[in-house]
Amino acid sequence: MPRESHLETTIGKSLVSTIAEAKVLMVGAGGIGCELLKNLVMSGFKNIEVIDLDTIDLSNLNRQFLFQKQHIKKSKAHIAKASALAFNPEVNIVSRHQNIKEEEFSVDWFKGFDLVMNALDNLDARRHVNKMCLAANIPLIESGTAGYLGQVTAIRKDKTECFDCQPKETPKTFPVCTIRSTPSTPIHCIVWAKSYLFGLLFGNAEDDDDEVITNEESNDDETTKELAALAAESQALKEILASSDTDGFAKRVFDKVYYMDILRLRSMEDMWKTRKAPTPLKYDDIFNQTEEVSNAMDTTPLEGSTLKDQRVWTLQETAQVFTYSLENLTARLKEIRVSDSEASVQFDKDDSETLDFVTATANLRAYVYGIEQKSRFQVKAMAGNIIPAIATTNAIIAGMMVMLAFKILNNRLDDCKTSYLVYGRHRPQLIISEPLAKPNPKCYICRNSYIALKIDTETSTIQDLINLLEENSLMDIEIQESGRVICDPDFDDNVTRTLASLQLTDGKFVDVIDDDNRKIIVCLKHVDTSSLGDKNYEIEGDIEEALEQQSIMKQQLKEAEVAEAAVEAHEHAEDPDIAMADDNKKRKFDKVSASSDADAPLKKTTLDATAHPPDGDGVGDGASRAQAVDVDEVIVIDGESFNVVILD
Repeated sequence: MPRESHLETTIGKSLVSTIAEAKVLMVGAGGIGCELLKNLVMSGFKNIEVIDLDTIDLSNLNRQFLFQKQHIKKSKAHIAKASALAFNPEVNIVSRHQNIKEEEFSVDWFKGFDLVMNALDNLDARRHVNKMCLAANIPLIESGTAGYLGQVTAIRKDKTECFDCQPKETPKTFPVCTIRSTPSTPIHCIVWAKSYLFGLLFGNAEDDDDEVITNEESNDDETTKELAALAAESQALKEILASSDTDGFAKRVFDKVYYMDILRLRSMEDMWKTRKAPTPLKYDDIFNQTEEVSNAMDTTPLEGSTLKDQRVWTLQETAQVFTYSLENLTARLKEIRVSDSEASVQFDKDDSETLDFVTATANLRAYVYGIEQKSRFQVKAMAGNIIPAIATTNAIIAGMMVMLAFKILNNRLDDCKTSYLVYGRHRPQLIISEPLAKPNPKCYICRNSYIALKIDTETSTIQDLINLLEENSLMDIEIQESGRVICDPDFDDNVTRTLASLQLTDGKFVDVIDDDNRKIIVCLKHVDTSSLGDKNYEIEGDIEEALEQQSIMKQQLKEAEVAEAAVEAHEHAEDPDIAMADDNKKRKFDKVSASSDADAPLKKTTLDATAHPPDGDGVGDGASRAQAVDVDEVIVIDGESFNVVILD
């Protein structure tokens, strides 16, 4: 019996044929990716391309079942391909051990696929794939899991909201004085070890970490003095680094950090009026009082029933790990700086030496401050920002992704839903679904229009780009790339420079904003001048149509703002406390009296407003607020007036 016979019986011969011919890109070959690739090869997909930059680690083996112990340190993409082919050797799988953000994976490359499926755990990569799929107008299936929770949705330009339509959680930050002087939780100690001490010693201050130390703006003299003292401490530690080749280097670093610096902090009596002061710790005392310290702290044998990584080390063990990891990392730094004086050692949760150092230094600090210490396993999860991964959750989400793929390839996008795996909640059902949301009119990604421009980036200048855009109805433009201003009507320093000299090369996106504040995203495609016509450029797409689309979107945004303002006004009018407070505030919009034009009748516009169910779980189709009441207002936004009927 043919392999596809059961599939044909289930979903029909026509869809099976469509699936077999479809070309699918799978980004990510980790927890979800392993389950997804297995599902795809067993569901009739015959042309699959998988890309992942990562290599296999021991910690992956408990849930990424396509990998085995002998595969450790090998490419996830290549091994996933080899393992998946064992399920169905007839499938054509292309594996790439590369970064999806590399220039060769351009918009044109994305256009070569019928469907893209994300199985990523990286926010930046998700945003990149989202943007590329919008530019290429290719459907995207987005997914994610966190412990027993999961989500899967479909994204299609102009039809659904994109990945960036809804704001994502802001990376958590910690005030510098909390981290450097008054930690109170294990995460404070771990962030200090990873983002401060590690960076200071090995030249890798991770300012862009998800959990970073932020400077506080304060006029408090005490805070200012403390920040100055902390800066002095850092300088003193850097001076100790100059003696890294001499005996006793680890002891000097240890005593500086855990004894001298702590003594200074203890001298600031006001700081400890409401909190317990830290206890200074000397390197020699730990080893001179081994018996006493071990009896107090070592409650688990070194090779007991608990896995070593999951056991909290004794104080002496922690000091020993501190010593050898510091010496090994210092030696590594010197070696790589032979060829590059600016080189640094990067923290990596899968690098045993960097993880040992962060675990040891964090736990020593926790001991000094009387804070709970953590096992190496726990520190790895916290310092590496690892979201707990459950194999069953990944399997469920991967299965739902394939079901969405069936619908999309069968031209049934309207039947697709966003689905949430909500195990452990009050609800009796495991999976909750809601219709795909419409694009957010305020989204700065999907509400833009995309065009492709073929141009010789090596010889063409910014002025050439301005001229050709003006030829196509874009006047008084501002040009930006990744947030940097290339030129605008008041800044022309770069107009004589070539595109390539400004890193505007093949595959780069350029934001163009005209005098009407309409924005078009131009995807540059480098081609030799000889292959172009008399104009020395070629535009793929209709700029006039794109500008018209932007005008429509601007109007939709204004209407959405009117709706929000009208609903807010009505809610404020019904709440006496809010109404009273608003008497002393400027209204967020201007109400224009209807008598300003007595001969012009008011046109009523009903505003449909929805709200989530009262349980506040953010899931559900929403319910209508109420029926409209007969209240007419004219609201002015950006100089244009709108007539509204406020909903009750």
